[in-house]
Amino acid sequence: MANRLQEYLEKIRENEGLKNAILCGITVTKRDGAAEFFLVTDKTYTALEEKRAQAVGQEFLPDGFLSRVRIVKRVPDAAIVRTKIYEYVRRAFPAAAAFLEEEHIQVEMLTSGANFCFDIASGEQSMFSSGKILDDVSRYLSSVFCGSFYGNVRIVEKERDESVLDELPEEDNEEVIPVEIRRFEICGQEKLDGWETMPTTAVYMADMQMMESTYEVCGTVSFIEEIAYVKHNEKTNEDVQKTRFSIALTDGSATIRTTYFPKKATVDKVRTIKIGDKIMISGANEEYKGSISFKAAKLNFGAPPEGFEPQARKGKPVPKFYHAVFPEPYVDYTQAGLFDNLNKPDELKKNVFVVFDLETTGLNNNPAMGRMDKMIEIGAVKLINGEIVEKFSSFIACKERLSPEIVELTGIHDEDLIGAPEVEKVIADFYKFTDGAYLVGHNVGFDYRFVHYYGEQNGYMFEQKQFDTLTLAQEVLRGLLPNYKLNSVADHYGFTFNHHRAFDDACVTAKVFIELVKAKGGL
Repeated sequence: MANRLQEYLEKIRENEGLKNAILCGITVTKRDGAAEFFLVTDKTYTALEEKRAQAVGQEFLPDGFLSRVRIVKRVPDAAIVRTKIYEYVRRAFPAAAAFLEEEHIQVEMLTSGANFCFDIASGEQSMFSSGKILDDVSRYLSSVFCGSFYGNVRIVEKERDESVLDELPEEDNEEVIPVEIRRFEICGQEKLDGWETMPTTAVYMADMQMMESTYEVCGTVSFIEEIAYVKHNEKTNEDVQKTRFSIALTDGSATIRTTYFPKKATVDKVRTIKIGDKIMISGANEEYKGSISFKAAKLNFGAPPEGFEPQARKGKPVPKFYHAVFPEPYVDYTQAGLFDNLNKPDELKKNVFVVFDLETTGLNNNPAMGRMDKMIEIGAVKLINGEIVEKFSSFIACKERLSPEIVELTGIHDEDLIGAPEVEKVIADFYKFTDGAYLVGHNVGFDYRFVHYYGEQNGYMFEQKQFDTLTLAQEVLRGLLPNYKLNSVADHYGFTFNHHRAFDDACVTAKVFIELVKAKGGL
């Protein structure tokens, strides 16, 4: 479909008056079976060229459709472009717009398109130079004017009017609702290597990362291993044989893995613990390289109440407003499937879907397996009535440096994440974006576990039903492809995209999802 659209534009641009033309949309009127191609050009065109454009459209329509064409000439000047940029930034990036006036935008018109520059005071540049604002403004200008548009940031000395802060959206006053920390009673306590005075309650393991002081966890041992190691004694200048235990523990809400260092006098007691035993461990959260882990200090026998079933956490309500990531209307003039079958199953039309993808610092999405990896980019689109209508995209701040492997795989660098919102703000906005929608992804379980984990840590309970384009492709395209990776399925349908970038992956997954559901005839 992308190739068909490119072929269409190449034929249109054979006309001198339309050689820079862009296609802004196709309107289909079912009543008379007509399809109107809306073209924008920056040159004077003739009636003959308009007639040729109509004929080109007819070549690309299915039988029974009548081609029409509407051509608008737009030749903007610097003032018009500046105003468009300012209005777009205020609408799409209100926080950044608080530090920007229209006169801070410089525009240099080119033969076809323009260069633009934001004049920003020192200290504000990261908000504009992280890449997203410049790229989004360029894409927006290319969707309404002919030509290419390139943006930059220039640091200048200027006085900032603090009163503009008053113009920030009132949603920043939204009530902050604390996240509930759940606990349960500890039963059957027996001293092993710990307290003189026994604690009475344990914290749910799923809630541990919200704790800021010493606390207790309690559950069933699912793994225990004794490990011998050597520690050098500085006082005696001798190596001393030591023992530590690697322990995995679960209480039904989550599983943790920790290391316990017993006292010399209690090593044999700890050795009596076996898989299936119930124990409690006291410790505290410890931050290392931007990640939280549980550091065990004391260990005794103890168990949850008989028949204990973890209670579901009461999640926060859907936020009233967006705070860091603001959804935008979806516009795609390069491969929107404009020439494909317009008939879509009712299940696509009657339900709302959010198709999403993540880029992360690694593959660990299970805290029971060790340090959780971080989300560094999220991209999503919303399907309403079977059409892609809205997009959601953001980098996510990350305290640790990205590995060379992740940089090579994604093309994301550490500097791209400077000034990006923290995960707690992004996850809250994404929770709002997904309200009332089903979730869709390619191998959706992998990304969903990240979203579910970081959502739960911040009180947002992602519990939507999910659809997986991987399993759909295996069902619909069985025997037609060498494998069912996203790029293979996308190639099958003629979609091109920038793989391993969250929004591009989400966007093409949405298009693949539509095609697979159409081929299957429903969900």
